[in-house]
Amino acid sequence: MQRSLEDAVKDIWGQKVTIQRKQSVSGGDINDAYRLLLSNGDDAFLKINSRAADSFFTAEANGLRAMRETGANVPKVLACGNMEDGAKFLLLSYERGNRRADHEALLGQMLARMHRANTEQFTQCGTFGFYEDNFIGAARQINTPKSGWAEFFRDERLGVQMKMAAPYFDKTDRQLCQRLLDRLPDFLTEPSFPSLLHGDLWSGNVMPDRHGRPMLIDPAVYVGHHEADIAMTELFGGFAPEFYEAYHEIIPPESGYTDRRDIYNLYHLLNHLNLFGGSYLSPVRRILKRYAG
Repeated sequence: MQRSLEDAVKDIWGQKVTIQRKQSVSGGDINDAYRLLLSNGDDAFLKINSRAADSFFTAEANGLRAMRETGANVPKVLACGNMEDGAKFLLLSYERGNRRADHEALLGQMLARMHRANTEQFTQCGTFGFYEDNFIGAARQINTPKSGWAEFFRDERLGVQMKMAAPYFDKTDRQLCQRLLDRLPDFLTEPSFPSLLHGDLWSGNVMPDRHGRPMLIDPAVYVGHHEADIAMTELFGGFAPEFYEAYHEIIPPESGYTDRRDIYNLYHLLNHLNLFGGSYLSPVRRILKRYAG
């Protein structure tokens, strides 16, 4: 944690280095993003949020560090701190390149290896969860550790989002929500191994680094069932077949996954309902009726 952006630059690159220019970078929905060009010829990536909670960027930084510990390719965390106007910032290595031809296959291999990595250091007093709460988009994500996967997904994922979505629900919706929560252990299987998940894995959160290799960004990490990450890759259009082929060469698909996929994605649809409004109510209701109707 740094006192200011200028302090961070001097601590990292030396007292004589200054910011020469800020170039706006498009693509984010929540934060303002910039490429910093420094007086020594280096560059860095800056994210700024004037409305974020104090822990918003520190949680993202810890998520990136956790993924890096598993061997995943992620930006390097340089600093977190406060701008002069009180806005929070996160300073990362600047990575922007062109995709390699084997981008999708490399991504599938990297994700599978991350999912197979040891997770003991990421939870306390439980198998699933994370050592701290973090954020899924702009919403707080509760990561209280639990020993069972169905229990964790019920209490810390679906249950939390359903309570937040109460203003959108009618009596029938609320009954379906409770019925699904009660029956969740009948639908979800316990994984044969826990996995560190990216947590918000769609195509917009993958980019090529300077060498063209796939890089994971903007995580909402926690330890859970690897299927939850795969399910989200299919929610908003899906990845290329080469991604899934490479992934499943390392982690074969489990029987019944397609029957569980919509339950995993209900979490993200509920979160979108709570963040962005009623246009997501129809797909939420469709899934509730399918599993609890």
